Amino acid sequence: MTEYDAVIVGAGIIGLATAYHVKKQRPDDQILVIDKMSTAGQGNTAKSAAMFRCFFYSHTNLTLVDTTVEFFKYVQSQLGVDLKLKWAGYLWLFSKEHYRIIEPVLKSMAEKDLEYEVHEEEELAKRLNLRTEVTKDEEAQLMGLADVEKGVFVPKAGSIDIDLLVQFYESEFKKMGGEIRYNTKADKILVEPEKPLGMPGEPFFWQKSCATGVSTNKGAIKAKKTIIAAGVWANTLLHQVGVYAPMEPIKRQLFSVKASTTQLKQLLCAKGFNSENCMPFTILPEPAVYIKPALEENAFWLSYGDHFPRAFKLEDDPQSEENFYRYGIYQVLTKYFPQFLGTQPYGSWAGQYALNTIDGQPVIFEKNNLLVVGSCSGSGNMKGDAIGRIAAALYIGEEYANLYGDKKFKVSDLSMAKRNVEPEKLII
Repeated sequence: MTEYDAVIVGAGIIGLATAYHVKKQRPDDQILVIDKMSTAGQGNTAKSAAMFRCFFYSHTNLTLVDTTVEFFKYVQSQLGVDLKLKWAGYLWLFSKEHYRIIEPVLKSMAEKDLEYEVHEEEELAKRLNLRTEVTKDEEAQLMGLADVEKGVFVPKAGSIDIDLLVQFYESEFKKMGGEIRYNTKADKILVEPEKPLGMPGEPFFWQKSCATGVSTNKGAIKAKKTIIAAGVWANTLLHQVGVYAPMEPIKRQLFSVKASTTQLKQLLCAKGFNSENCMPFTILPEPAVYIKPALEENAFWLSYGDHFPRAFKLEDDPQSEENFYRYGIYQVLTKYFPQFLGTQPYGSWAGQYALNTIDGQPVIFEKNNLLVVGSCSGSGNMKGDAIGRIAAALYIGEEYANLYGDKKFKVSDLSMAKRNVEPEKLII
């Protein structure tokens, strides 16, 4: 049996970015990626909104995202790989109460040289044909909706074709000699004593043991290092060996509505915010329903990240819920944007966040030759390159990872034992 230097479980964006950077750091190491799906990035990576924003409260998240987005720009402009980057920007709409709460956070972020623009209610109403005074509507009052007081626009933000990004990492990893096996499901982490005695039932509790690979539906795979980058499915493997990572699975749903009327087409192509001549990625006041301009589809993607009483529930094939749109998103959306009255989704899908309920930050740590990479809380696509670099630095035993743009990041800051991060206050 071939023993690999590392086996990586998960061929989503995090697993492939990790594989790419591990292989770049150790080109002679034999690295194997496995995934239960038939192709790359077909789990929750494929079900994301595929947006990015260089705008976070936490310095940690900001560093991870900004360096990753700069790498995206390098791949597209310097390497000539079209990732279909579109700089639509993010537009947060705030009620008077919530803007008062967020204003100190914005001022703190301005001190970090984060760029944003504040737009007044009258301007937003004119540019987007937005209904800002919804509390005049009796139904809106019953729903607890709030008037729009201001909008905060973030220009360094937009969308990416996540399939093309995944294909870039997959292709480059293979060019360097990396190996990938699809339709290969890991069901157990193999554990053996460091100094086997040949006794039945090893390892015993008095023996020092470590991970030595994974058992799969296609046989055992032995490796010196085992890297679990399986997103919401990671804990199904980790719990078997007494390892925990804070990543709770929570469903997220997306609904696509065509810009089929003149009013919706005008909204989709709203000018004055960005070079794409489209409406920004827009987040409504609480409840923060969001709208993504899907230009290539001539459509809008609509979603809402609900929490209580949404269950933490692991699903292999989560499904969208018709009533979540009909009695939820639609009811809120049409109070602010009456252009959507009468619309029905022509497509919908659901995925899952690997939610870190502690601080909203990724987790990267090693225990007994077992590396854990995950807990991205719904923003793994926009942090993936930085996370892959940090995981690779941990793999080779470096204290600091070198992020894109020659920025240093202390690997242990994302560990469990020596964690050093700020809680994130801007999770959508």
